[in-house]
Amino acid sequence: MTVIKNIAKDRILQITVVITIISLFFARPRIEDINFHTLYSILAMLTIIQIFSYLHVLDVLAYKLTASARSTRRLTAIFTILSIVSAMFLTNDITVLTLIPLYLTIAKRHNLPEILPVTLIGMGANIGAAFTPWGNPHNIFVVNRYNVSPLKFFSWSLPLLLVSLIIVLLFIFFVKDKPIPTVPLEDIRISVRPMVLTIAVSIFFFFGVFNIVPAYVPAIVAVILALIINPSIMLHVDYALLLTFTCFFIFISDIQQIPFIVTLISKTMFSEHSVFLTSIISSQFISNVPSTILIGRFTNYAEALFLGSNIGGFGSLVGSMANMLVFKSFVENGTVSKRKFFWVFSVLEFAGLIILTILGWDRLRLCYLDI
Repeated sequence: MTVIKNIAKDRILQITVVITIISLFFARPRIEDINFHTLYSILAMLTIIQIFSYLHVLDVLAYKLTASARSTRRLTAIFTILSIVSAMFLTNDITVLTLIPLYLTIAKRHNLPEILPVTLIGMGANIGAAFTPWGNPHNIFVVNRYNVSPLKFFSWSLPLLLVSLIIVLLFIFFVKDKPIPTVPLEDIRISVRPMVLTIAVSIFFFFGVFNIVPAYVPAIVAVILALIINPSIMLHVDYALLLTFTCFFIFISDIQQIPFIVTLISKTMFSEHSVFLTSIISSQFISNVPSTILIGRFTNYAEALFLGSNIGGFGSLVGSMANMLVFKSFVENGTVSKRKFFWVFSVLEFAGLIILTILGWDRLRLCYLDI
Protein backbone atom coordinates (compact mmCIF):
# COMPACT_ATOMS: atom_id res chain seq x y z
CA MET A 1 0.00 0.00 0.00
CA THR A 2 2.88 2.38 0.79
CA VAL A 3 4.23 1.98 -2.74
CA ILE A 4 0.83 2.75 -4.26
CA LYS A 5 0.39 5.79 -2.01
CA ASN A 6 3.82 7.15 -2.97
CA ILE A 7 3.00 6.70 -6.64
CA ALA A 8 -0.45 8.27 -6.30
CA LYS A 9 0.77 11.39 -4.48
CA ASP A 10 3.60 12.16 -6.91
CA ARG A 11 2.62 15.56 -8.29
CA ILE A 12 4.68 15.38 -11.48
CA LEU A 13 3.21 11.96 -12.31
CA GLN A 14 -0.30 13.30 -11.70
CA ILE A 15 0.24 16.16 -14.14
CA THR A 16 1.87 13.86 -16.68
CA VAL A 17 -1.01 11.36 -16.52
CA VAL A 18 -3.58 14.12 -17.11
CA ILE A 19 -1.64 15.50 -20.09
CA THR A 20 -1.17 11.99 -21.49
CA ILE A 21 -4.88 11.21 -21.20
CA ILE A 22 -5.73 14.44 -23.03
CA SER A 23 -3.29 13.54 -25.82
CA LEU A 24 -5.09 10.21 -26.31
CA PHE A 25 -8.11 12.10 -27.67
CA PHE A 26 -5.98 13.27 -30.62
CA ALA A 27 -3.96 10.13 -31.47
CA ARG A 28 -3.02 6.65 -30.33
CA PRO A 29 0.51 5.84 -29.14
CA ARG A 30 2.74 3.65 -31.27
CA ILE A 31 4.62 0.87 -29.50
CA GLU A 32 7.81 1.68 -31.44
CA ASP A 33 7.83 5.18 -29.91
CA ILE A 34 8.16 3.82 -26.36
CA ASN A 35 11.87 3.65 -25.59
CA PHE A 36 12.10 0.43 -23.59
CA HIS A 37 15.88 0.64 -23.42
CA THR A 38 15.56 3.87 -21.42
CA LEU A 39 12.85 2.39 -19.19
CA TYR A 40 14.93 -0.73 -18.42
CA SER A 41 17.98 1.44 -17.72
CA ILE A 42 16.02 3.71 -15.38
CA LEU A 43 14.63 0.71 -13.49
CA ALA A 44 18.16 -0.64 -13.04
CA MET A 45 19.44 2.78 -11.96
CA LEU A 46 16.63 3.35 -9.44
CA THR A 47 17.13 -0.12 -7.93
CA ILE A 48 20.90 0.30 -7.59
CA ILE A 49 20.39 3.70 -5.97
CA GLN A 50 18.05 2.22 -3.37
CA ILE A 51 20.54 -0.55 -2.58
CA PHE A 52 23.26 2.03 -1.94
CA SER A 53 20.79 4.03 0.17
CA TYR A 54 19.91 0.91 2.19
CA LEU A 55 23.62 0.28 2.78
CA HIS A 56 24.05 3.88 4.12
CA VAL A 57 27.03 4.54 1.84
CA LEU A 58 26.48 8.28 1.55
CA ASP A 59 25.78 8.69 5.28
CA VAL A 60 29.10 7.08 6.21
CA LEU A 61 31.04 9.17 3.69
CA ALA A 62 29.43 12.38 4.91
CA TYR A 63 30.12 11.74 8.58
CA LYS A 64 33.70 10.61 8.00
CA LEU A 65 34.53 13.64 5.88
CA THR A 66 32.79 16.23 8.06
CA ALA A 67 34.44 14.91 11.21
CA SER A 68 37.61 16.72 10.08
CA ALA A 69 35.90 20.06 9.32
CA ARG A 70 37.20 23.01 11.33
CA SER A 71 35.28 25.94 9.84
CA THR A 72 31.95 26.77 8.21
CA ARG A 73 33.54 27.36 4.81
CA ARG A 74 35.44 24.08 4.91
CA LEU A 75 32.33 22.19 5.99
CA THR A 76 30.37 23.76 3.13
CA ALA A 77 33.13 22.87 0.67
CA ILE A 78 33.17 19.26 1.90
CA PHE A 79 29.41 18.86 1.56
CA THR A 80 29.37 20.58 -1.85
CA ILE A 81 32.17 18.43 -3.29
CA LEU A 82 30.61 15.30 -1.77
CA SER A 83 27.33 16.33 -3.39
CA ILE A 84 29.02 16.66 -6.79
CA VAL A 85 30.79 13.30 -6.55
CA SER A 86 27.86 11.34 -5.11
CA ALA A 87 25.42 12.74 -7.71
CA MET A 88 27.65 11.29 -10.42
CA PHE A 89 26.77 7.82 -9.17
CA LEU A 90 23.62 8.12 -7.04
CA THR A 91 21.75 10.84 -9.03
CA ASN A 92 21.03 14.37 -7.86
CA ASP A 93 17.68 13.46 -6.25
CA ILE A 94 19.08 10.90 -3.81
CA THR A 95 22.07 13.14 -3.11
CA VAL A 96 20.02 16.15 -1.99
CA LEU A 97 17.54 14.01 -0.06
CA THR A 98 20.45 12.54 1.92
CA LEU A 99 22.94 15.37 2.29
CA ILE A 100 20.69 18.37 2.91
CA PRO A 101 18.86 16.96 5.97
CA LEU A 102 22.23 15.71 7.22
CA TYR A 103 23.86 19.13 6.83
CA LEU A 104 20.91 20.92 8.43
CA THR A 105 21.04 18.55 11.41
CA ILE A 106 24.71 19.49 11.93
CA ALA A 107 23.95 23.18 11.30
CA LYS A 108 21.22 23.27 13.97
CA ARG A 109 23.46 21.51 16.46
CA HIS A 110 26.28 24.05 16.07
CA ASN A 111 24.34 27.15 14.96
CA LEU A 112 25.87 27.20 11.47
CA PRO A 113 24.68 29.08 8.35
CA GLU A 114 21.98 27.23 6.42
CA ILE A 115 20.86 29.14 3.34
CA LEU A 116 24.04 29.45 1.27
CA PRO A 117 25.48 25.99 2.11
CA VAL A 118 22.19 24.24 1.25
CA THR A 119 21.98 26.18 -2.02
CA LEU A 120 25.53 25.11 -2.93
CA ILE A 121 24.83 21.47 -2.04
CA GLY A 122 21.83 21.58 -4.37
CA MET A 123 23.85 23.17 -7.17
CA GLY A 124 26.60 20.61 -6.63
CA ALA A 125 24.10 17.79 -7.08
CA ASN A 126 23.04 19.15 -10.49
CA ILE A 127 26.67 19.60 -11.51
CA GLY A 128 27.67 16.04 -10.62
CA ALA A 129 24.57 14.46 -12.12
CA ALA A 130 25.26 16.09 -15.49
CA PHE A 131 28.67 14.42 -15.72
CA THR A 132 27.57 10.78 -16.04
CA PRO A 133 25.05 9.06 -18.32
CA TRP A 134 23.07 7.83 -15.31
CA GLY A 135 23.39 10.87 -13.03
CA ASN A 136 20.36 12.41 -14.71
CA PRO A 137 17.62 10.15 -16.12
CA HIS A 138 17.38 12.27 -19.26
CA ASN A 139 21.08 11.61 -19.95
CA ILE A 140 20.18 7.93 -20.34
CA PHE A 141 17.60 8.96 -22.91
CA VAL A 142 20.11 11.10 -24.84
CA VAL A 143 22.71 8.31 -24.88
CA ASN A 144 20.19 5.82 -26.21
CA ARG A 145 18.33 8.16 -28.56
CA TYR A 146 21.50 9.22 -30.39
CA ASN A 147 23.61 6.10 -29.78
CA VAL A 148 26.29 8.19 -28.04
CA SER A 149 29.59 6.45 -27.29
CA PRO A 150 31.23 6.78 -23.83
CA LEU A 151 34.10 8.80 -25.31
CA LYS A 152 31.78 11.26 -27.02
CA PHE A 153 29.53 11.60 -23.97
CA PHE A 154 32.37 12.46 -21.62
CA SER A 155 33.85 14.85 -24.17
CA TRP A 156 30.58 16.78 -23.76
CA SER A 157 30.18 16.43 -20.01
CA LEU A 158 33.78 17.00 -18.83
CA PRO A 159 34.03 20.67 -19.95
CA LEU A 160 30.61 21.34 -18.42
CA LEU A 161 31.76 19.75 -15.16
CA LEU A 162 34.99 21.78 -15.01
CA VAL A 163 33.31 25.12 -15.70
CA SER A 164 30.50 24.38 -13.22
CA LEU A 165 33.07 23.40 -10.58
CA ILE A 166 34.83 26.75 -10.92
CA ILE A 167 31.52 28.61 -10.55
CA VAL A 168 30.39 26.75 -7.44
CA LEU A 169 33.85 26.94 -5.80
CA LEU A 170 33.79 30.72 -6.30
CA PHE A 171 30.37 30.84 -4.62
CA ILE A 172 31.79 28.94 -1.62
CA PHE A 173 33.98 31.95 -0.79
CA PHE A 174 30.79 33.89 0.04
CA VAL A 175 30.28 31.60 3.06
CA LYS A 176 31.47 33.32 6.23
CA ASP A 177 34.48 31.44 7.55
CA LYS A 178 33.91 30.81 11.27
CA PRO A 179 35.47 28.09 13.44
CA ILE A 180 33.17 25.24 14.51
CA PRO A 181 33.48 22.44 17.05
CA THR A 182 34.51 19.01 15.82
CA VAL A 183 31.54 17.22 14.29
CA PRO A 184 31.06 13.93 16.14
CA LEU A 185 31.37 10.74 14.07
CA GLU A 186 28.23 8.61 14.03
CA ASP A 187 28.58 4.83 14.30
CA ILE A 188 27.21 3.74 10.92
CA ARG A 189 28.59 0.55 9.39
CA ILE A 190 28.54 -0.82 5.87
CA SER A 191 28.23 -4.51 5.00
CA VAL A 192 31.23 -5.18 2.77
CA ARG A 193 29.93 -8.11 0.68
CA PRO A 194 26.66 -6.46 -0.43
CA MET A 195 28.64 -3.29 -1.13
CA VAL A 196 31.09 -5.10 -3.43
CA LEU A 197 28.24 -6.88 -5.24
CA THR A 198 26.37 -3.58 -5.73
CA ILE A 199 29.46 -1.91 -7.19
CA ALA A 200 29.86 -4.86 -9.58
CA VAL A 201 26.23 -4.54 -10.69
CA SER A 202 26.73 -0.79 -11.14
CA ILE A 203 29.61 -1.46 -13.52
CA PHE A 204 27.45 -3.99 -15.38
CA PHE A 205 24.73 -1.32 -15.58
CA PHE A 206 27.22 0.95 -17.39
CA PHE A 207 27.43 -1.64 -20.20
CA GLY A 208 23.65 -1.67 -20.47
CA VAL A 209 23.40 2.10 -20.82
CA PHE A 210 25.82 2.07 -23.76
CA ASN A 211 24.17 -0.92 -25.47
CA ILE A 212 27.11 -3.26 -24.87
CA VAL A 213 24.62 -5.68 -23.29
CA PRO A 214 20.80 -5.59 -23.55
CA ALA A 215 19.46 -3.00 -21.09
CA TYR A 216 16.96 -5.41 -19.54
CA VAL A 217 19.77 -7.72 -18.31
CA PRO A 218 21.30 -5.23 -15.78
CA ALA A 219 17.74 -4.35 -14.70
CA ILE A 220 16.97 -8.00 -13.90
CA VAL A 221 20.32 -8.47 -12.13
CA ALA A 222 19.80 -5.30 -10.03
CA VAL A 223 16.30 -6.40 -8.96
CA ILE A 224 17.56 -9.89 -8.04
CA LEU A 225 20.41 -8.39 -5.98
CA ALA A 226 17.97 -6.09 -4.14
CA LEU A 227 15.69 -9.05 -3.35
CA ILE A 228 18.65 -11.05 -2.05
CA ILE A 229 19.95 -8.24 0.19
CA ASN A 230 16.52 -7.23 1.49
CA PRO A 231 13.22 -7.51 -0.43
CA SER A 232 11.98 -4.32 1.25
CA ILE A 233 14.45 -2.34 -0.88
CA MET A 234 12.12 -2.76 -3.85
CA LEU A 235 9.36 -1.00 -1.90
CA HIS A 236 11.39 2.21 -1.95
CA VAL A 237 12.18 2.28 -5.67
CA ASP A 238 10.83 5.44 -7.34
CA TYR A 239 8.22 3.72 -9.52
CA ALA A 240 6.54 7.11 -10.03
CA LEU A 241 9.54 8.27 -12.06
CA LEU A 242 9.41 5.10 -14.16
CA LEU A 243 5.69 5.62 -14.83
CA THR A 244 6.31 9.30 -15.56
CA PHE A 245 8.82 8.40 -18.27
CA THR A 246 6.36 5.90 -19.72
CA CYS A 247 3.68 8.60 -19.86
CA PHE A 248 6.16 10.99 -21.50
CA PHE A 249 6.82 8.48 -24.28
CA ILE A 250 3.08 7.91 -24.81
CA PHE A 251 2.35 11.65 -24.83
CA ILE A 252 5.17 12.42 -27.24
CA SER A 253 4.13 9.53 -29.50
CA ASP A 254 0.66 11.09 -29.66
CA ILE A 255 1.70 14.67 -30.38
CA GLN A 256 4.12 13.50 -33.08
CA GLN A 257 1.04 12.47 -35.03
CA ILE A 258 -0.55 15.95 -34.87
CA PRO A 259 0.68 17.97 -37.89
CA PHE A 260 0.13 21.39 -36.28
CA ILE A 261 2.22 20.49 -33.20
CA VAL A 262 4.95 18.90 -35.30
CA THR A 263 5.19 22.03 -37.48
CA LEU A 264 5.22 24.35 -34.46
CA ILE A 265 7.97 22.47 -32.62
CA SER A 266 10.03 21.90 -35.77
CA LYS A 267 10.21 25.65 -36.33
CA THR A 268 12.22 26.03 -33.10
CA MET A 269 14.68 23.25 -34.07
CA PHE A 270 16.41 24.84 -37.07
CA SER A 271 19.95 24.95 -35.59
CA GLU A 272 22.12 23.72 -32.73
CA HIS A 273 21.77 27.05 -30.93
CA SER A 274 17.98 27.08 -31.27
CA VAL A 275 17.79 23.55 -29.82
CA PHE A 276 20.14 24.61 -27.03
CA LEU A 277 18.08 27.67 -26.07
CA THR A 278 14.72 25.93 -26.49
CA SER A 279 15.87 23.17 -24.15
CA ILE A 280 17.06 25.64 -21.51
CA ILE A 281 13.95 27.84 -21.65
CA SER A 282 11.45 24.97 -21.69
CA SER A 283 13.24 23.35 -18.73
CA GLN A 284 12.48 26.42 -16.64
CA PHE A 285 8.74 25.73 -17.05
CA ILE A 286 8.31 21.97 -17.49
CA SER A 287 11.59 20.64 -15.97
CA ASN A 288 14.53 19.25 -17.91
CA VAL A 289 13.42 15.59 -18.07
CA PRO A 290 10.19 16.06 -20.08
CA SER A 291 11.83 18.87 -22.04
CA THR A 292 14.62 16.53 -23.16
CA ILE A 293 12.29 13.75 -24.24
CA LEU A 294 10.01 16.15 -26.09
CA ILE A 295 12.76 18.01 -27.95
CA GLY A 296 14.73 14.82 -28.56
CA ARG A 297 11.99 13.57 -30.85
CA PHE A 298 12.38 16.55 -33.17
CA THR A 299 16.13 17.11 -33.48
CA ASN A 300 19.37 15.34 -34.30
CA TYR A 301 21.53 17.92 -32.49
CA ALA A 302 22.56 15.63 -29.66
CA GLU A 303 25.24 17.77 -28.01
CA ALA A 304 23.05 20.87 -28.07
CA LEU A 305 20.24 18.94 -26.40
CA PHE A 306 22.62 17.46 -23.81
CA LEU A 307 24.05 20.86 -22.90
CA GLY A 308 20.67 22.60 -22.91
CA SER A 309 18.94 20.01 -20.76
CA ASN A 310 21.69 19.85 -18.15
CA ILE A 311 22.28 23.60 -18.02
CA GLY A 312 18.48 24.02 -17.92
CA GLY A 313 18.51 22.14 -14.62
CA PHE A 314 19.81 25.37 -13.09
CA GLY A 315 17.59 28.41 -12.67
CA SER A 316 14.01 27.98 -11.50
CA LEU A 317 12.79 25.53 -8.88
CA VAL A 318 11.07 23.68 -11.71
CA GLY A 319 14.30 23.41 -13.74
CA SER A 320 15.02 19.97 -12.30
CA MET A 321 13.37 17.66 -9.81
CA ALA A 322 16.43 18.04 -7.59
CA ASN A 323 15.76 21.79 -7.24
CA MET A 324 12.26 21.09 -5.96
CA LEU A 325 13.62 18.49 -3.54
CA VAL A 326 16.20 20.99 -2.26
CA PHE A 327 13.46 23.48 -1.44
CA LYS A 328 11.25 20.78 0.09
CA SER A 329 14.11 19.50 2.27
CA PHE A 330 14.90 23.04 3.44
CA VAL A 331 11.25 23.74 4.30
CA GLU A 332 11.09 20.52 6.33
CA ASN A 333 14.47 20.77 8.08
CA GLY A 334 15.62 24.40 7.97
CA THR A 335 15.22 26.83 10.87
CA VAL A 336 15.59 30.19 9.10
CA SER A 337 13.42 32.18 6.68
CA LYS A 338 12.12 30.04 3.83
CA ARG A 339 11.44 33.18 1.79
CA LYS A 340 15.03 34.35 2.16
CA PHE A 341 16.25 30.90 1.17
CA PHE A 342 14.08 30.98 -1.95
CA TRP A 343 15.54 34.31 -3.07
CA VAL A 344 19.18 33.42 -2.37
CA PHE A 345 18.70 30.04 -4.04
CA SER A 346 17.06 31.66 -7.08
CA VAL A 347 19.71 34.38 -7.46
CA LEU A 348 22.62 31.92 -7.37
CA GLU A 349 20.85 29.38 -9.56
CA PHE A 350 20.03 31.96 -12.23
CA ALA A 351 23.56 33.39 -12.00
CA GLY A 352 24.90 29.90 -12.71
CA LEU A 353 22.33 29.44 -15.48
CA ILE A 354 23.32 32.68 -17.24
CA ILE A 355 27.07 31.98 -17.03
CA LEU A 356 26.70 28.39 -18.26
CA THR A 357 24.30 29.43 -21.04
CA ILE A 358 26.84 31.94 -22.38
CA LEU A 359 29.67 29.40 -22.21
CA GLY A 360 27.50 26.63 -23.70
CA TRP A 361 26.50 28.90 -26.57
CA ASP A 362 30.15 29.72 -27.21
CA ARG A 363 31.13 26.03 -27.14
CA LEU A 364 28.53 25.18 -29.77
CA ARG A 365 29.75 28.11 -31.90
CA LEU A 366 33.33 26.87 -31.71
CA CYS A 367 32.27 23.31 -32.54
CA TYR A 368 30.38 24.65 -35.56
CA LEU A 369 33.47 26.59 -36.75
CA ASP A 370 35.61 23.44 -36.37
CA ILE A 371 33.22 21.59 -38.66
